[in-house]
Amino acid sequence: MAAPPLPRRRHGYFRWFQCFRVGVAVAFPTVGASASQSSDELEQHQKSATVSHEMSGLNWKPFVYGGLASIVAEFGTFPVDLTKTRLQVQGQSIDVRFKEIKYRGMFHALFRIYKEEGVLALYSGIAPALLRQASYGTIKIGIYQSLKRLFVERLEDETLLINMICGVVSGVISSTIANPTDVLKIRMQAQGSLFQGSMIGSFIDIYQQEGTRGLWRGVVPTAQRAAIVVGVELPVYDITKKHLILSGMMGDTILTHFVSSFTCGLAGALASNPVDVVRTRMMNQRAIVGHVDLYKGTLDGILKMWKHEGFFALYKGFWPNWLRLGPWNIIFFITYEQLKRLQI
Repeated sequence: MAAPPLPRRRHGYFRWFQCFRVGVAVAFPTVGASASQSSDELEQHQKSATVSHEMSGLNWKPFVYGGLASIVAEFGTFPVDLTKTRLQVQGQSIDVRFKEIKYRGMFHALFRIYKEEGVLALYSGIAPALLRQASYGTIKIGIYQSLKRLFVERLEDETLLINMICGVVSGVISSTIANPTDVLKIRMQAQGSLFQGSMIGSFIDIYQQEGTRGLWRGVVPTAQRAAIVVGVELPVYDITKKHLILSGMMGDTILTHFVSSFTCGLAGALASNPVDVVRTRMMNQRAIVGHVDLYKGTLDGILKMWKHEGFFALYKGFWPNWLRLGPWNIIFFITYEQLKRLQI
């Protein structure tokens, strides 16, 4: 007589084992509880081992996933970023090119740009912006996650101080490398339809007219802003997510990722806006023979803006800055968390 198929035998063994386990639990409650507890401890140990494995050693995934998530987030929020740039460069009393106040706010800027320059103008500078995120986002997340693994092995051991140090270092390195793409993006956004030339041709043009210094114009405030933004956003996200999960209020779900990313976006906007305004203006000023730079550095820019335009000039473009950083971080972290779950 032929033996029954293997799947049926396995199923039978499984049912027998389940019956035996229930019987033990009924007859010997202590033994049953111990078995259940051992099973839970084993499951918890496996989870801890998985986390430890993910936290140990260098891994290529944070680099790739960080770059992909950054590109998705950048494309989805770019028009808001463009209005932020236009709002930040206008009203410069010491620069006649941008002295006029054309835009009264984010929505007015969006409508007027669309009406006067067309819908494509809302994505002016998108090519270098995506190129920037492909480099900046990739390096930023990859270095941040790699540095954290040098300090801690388990997710539970992370602290705000350690994460801030890792965030500052990764922000400075990644923003410095990606600075030329940021320069071109700012100029294309500020000039809109008046900007001429392709992306590669524009890089060459900046280099020929302004030299290497032109490509890394504003690199100091850019690195300072990145140190602030990354040093605030990533640690705030990680710590918020950690406490939400460990408190039992939420699990590792999309809602947790949403709340954490919303919080870190607000914190990053408040901390970085003054430096961001100065950085935008420094990148937009063009080196001309006989022309003196309007802002010699971050502190000089902040003091001049405060003197000529008032304190609140430092928070020009705050609402579009926050309304961009908020959705940007939400899109980025949700995308990043989903990519992390891929079985690759």
